[in-house]
Amino acid sequence: MTILEVSDIGIAFGGVKAIDGVGFAVAQGQIFSIIGPNGAGKTTLFNVISGMYRPSHGRVALDGRDVTDLAPDALAARGLSRTFQNLQIFQRMTAAENVMVGRHLQERCNLFADLLRLPSVTRQNRATREAALGFLDQVGLRDGADVLAGSLSYGACKRLEIARALAAEPRVLLLDEPAAGCNAVETEEIDKLICRVAAKGIAVVLVEHDMKLVMKISHRILVLVQGRMLIEGNPQEVRDNPAVLEAYLGKHGAREAARA
Repeated sequence: MTILEVSDIGIAFGGVKAIDGVGFAVAQGQIFSIIGPNGAGKTTLFNVISGMYRPSHGRVALDGRDVTDLAPDALAARGLSRTFQNLQIFQRMTAAENVMVGRHLQERCNLFADLLRLPSVTRQNRATREAALGFLDQVGLRDGADVLAGSLSYGACKRLEIARALAAEPRVLLLDEPAAGCNAVETEEIDKLICRVAAKGIAVVLVEHDMKLVMKISHRILVLVQGRMLIEGNPQEVRDNPAVLEAYLGKHGAREAARA
C-alpha cells in the first residue's frame, strides 16, 4: 500500500532549478533511498516533502491526501517525521527529555491544567516519560535515559534523533544522512535500527552517502543528478547502471570501474 507519493516536484532558487520533475512512491514498511552526487538536490527534495519549502509545481500526497502546502507541524500531525543532516538535539536536556519533546503531538495540552499542576498533568507527564523510555529502548539507549544528551557519543546522538522522530508515531520517517560522521560500528547500529523501524510498517525515506549501507538495506533507490531523476530501481539495477557510475565518477572513472 502506497503511503507517500511525490509527483512532478519542481523548485527553483533565483531562476536556477534545484529540483525538476521528480516523482516516486513509497509503500508502508519500505526503505526508499535517495542518492546522488553532492549538489544533486537530495536535501532540497526532503525540505519540499517535509513542508519546509513550497514547490513551484508538483504534488506531495500522504496516504492519498494532498499535503503539498502543509507546514511541517501539520505534516507531523498527519504522520510524517524527519531528522536532519546536522544534529538537532537539546544537549543540556537528558536523552529521555529529548524524546519527550518529540512526544508532544500525542499529548492533550491544557494551559490551565498545567498552570494549576492538576493530577491529570502529572499522569500525562508520567505516561510521556514511559513512552519516551520505550522509544529509547528501541534505539538501544534505555540505559542512558537520564544522561545529558551532550554527554552521549556522536553515534548515540544520531540514534537519539531517530528516537525523538519515532516518538511522534509517524507512518513516514525521513532520515537525512543518519550515518554521516559515524564509524563502522555506529553505522552498523544505524543500519539495524532502520531495518527494525521498517519492519514495524513505517515507510523510511533515506538520504545517505554511505553506499554500502544504502545497497544493503534499501528496497528501492532513486538517483538524483542536478535535480533530475537519473534512475529508480532496486539496488542491483542501480549498481549495474553505467549512467550511475558516470554521475559519481565521471566518464573516465566509469570506464575504469567497468574494466576493474
